[in-house]
Amino acid sequence: MVEYKPKGLFFEDFEVGQEFATTRRTVTDGDVVNFACLTGDFNPIHIDEVTASEGPFKKRIAHGLLGVAIMNGQMNQLGIFEGTTIAKAEDTNRYKAPIFIGDTVSTLIKIVGVKPSSKGGKGTVLADTYLINQRGEVVTESSNVILIKGRK
Repeated sequence: MVEYKPKGLFFEDFEVGQEFATTRRTVTDGDVVNFACLTGDFNPIHIDEVTASEGPFKKRIAHGLLGVAIMNGQMNQLGIFEGTTIAKAEDTNRYKAPIFIGDTVSTLIKIVGVKPSSKGGKGTVLADTYLINQRGEVVTESSNVILIKGRK
């Protein structure tokens, strides 16, 4: 039997002040339509070009939670959390600007706190994350509390 070895960082590897940046991806019409189907959120601002054109953004926008999901996926693709994350204990999301279909986004992760568990063998990592579009604008920011395995 092959032993599984996590690729991610352990709790002890995280330090306040560390920053991690992801690759970019473009938000597509398919992303928005699939997210609407998955969640059942068919708000016209997301799926109806005519109605959206009459709204404040003048065109369709992606769901705010789709941005959060993309940010989470980009964080995972870095590999730093792969196999060492026990749970995401909390997310607080702030939607700063719309995400338009065709925007290219990346995620910046800043480690702002680390706290070992009183039970040992794990700890909490506090990370502020920012979804940033191709114009350098933060469109979504999130504060995350992540429970991470320790080496012991």
